[in-house]
Amino acid sequence: MTRVCIVGKDDVDVRLDLFSYETARRALATYDVRSPYENTVAVDTVSLGAAVSLLNDLNWYLVRLADEAFVLEPSISETEWLSRDLAAAVRDSEVRASETDARLKVYGVADGGLVEPMYVTRVQGERPDYDLRDVEETVVVRVAESEFQT
Repeated sequence: MTRVCIVGKDDVDVRLDLFSYETARRALATYDVRSPYENTVAVDTVSLGAAVSLLNDLNWYLVRLADEAFVLEPSISETEWLSRDLAAAVRDSEVRASETDARLKVYGVADGGLVEPMYVTRVQGERPDYDLRDVEETVVVRVAESEFQT
């Protein structure tokens, strides 16, 4: 299963606000909706293509309600997410799955929510540790070159 995670903007309750729109509610009706982190909505889809299509279907709402959208594709990585743009590029064969792990956006998790990200580059297969603050865990998101900010 390929997982999608939508991270809400600071000034919205992404789950409540997303489900207040009938079209979004219908698009998500067939999924088991969870919230793995504070102010997130996550669902499992059948494939990378289905995940990207769902995000495309929800785009109007994502622009207004979400800061980020991630895709976890187990055939690429069991633990590292893909940004929406990178997931679409892999689906469209613009980027090979094996070439997705160089540029990362690493979020800390504190008090159940995602906190400020740190942009890092994997060097010799190793990822630098998150050091912006003390956190309970980290969420690693592989990003496209155009999304990478140092």
